[in-house]
Amino acid sequence: MAMRESSKMDKTHETLESTLESVDKAEELAVREALLLGIDEDERQQFGMAVRECMVNAVVHGNRYSSKKKVYLDLERSADRLTVTIRDEGEGFDMSSLPDPLAPENLLRQSGRGLLLSRAFVDEFDLHSAPGGGTEVRLVKKRQQP
Repeated sequence: MAMRESSKMDKTHETLESTLESVDKAEELAVREALLLGIDEDERQQFGMAVRECMVNAVVHGNRYSSKKKVYLDLERSADRLTVTIRDEGEGFDMSSLPDPLAPENLLRQSGRGLLLSRAFVDEFDLHSAPGGGTEVRLVKKRQQP
């Protein structure tokens, strides 16, 4: 469901199931909005990967694939930036509890790099406990001025 608030701002809100299909949908929406903003192809793909990683975390680690829990996706595009907010209904998450993925003992691990990559692919990254429970992550991609 998309709502147009004014000619200068587009907002979209989606309530998604805790499934991998929802991960795909969120990534597609983010890449589409980045294209509309005028983000170049490489940066669009990187932004899509960042959204994908955060959605996987919400579905798998936050909601644990629970059919009773939803993931809330908000996209907001203005003239110069795209903001994506993802909130799950999980038990919450403390980022400081994560092992450092760049520490020598963690370099060969198969997981643990998603948030590191997400941070690298966006201009602003904020992860915090959501009011009322769960975890919320906010990703911002700015359009580079020519």
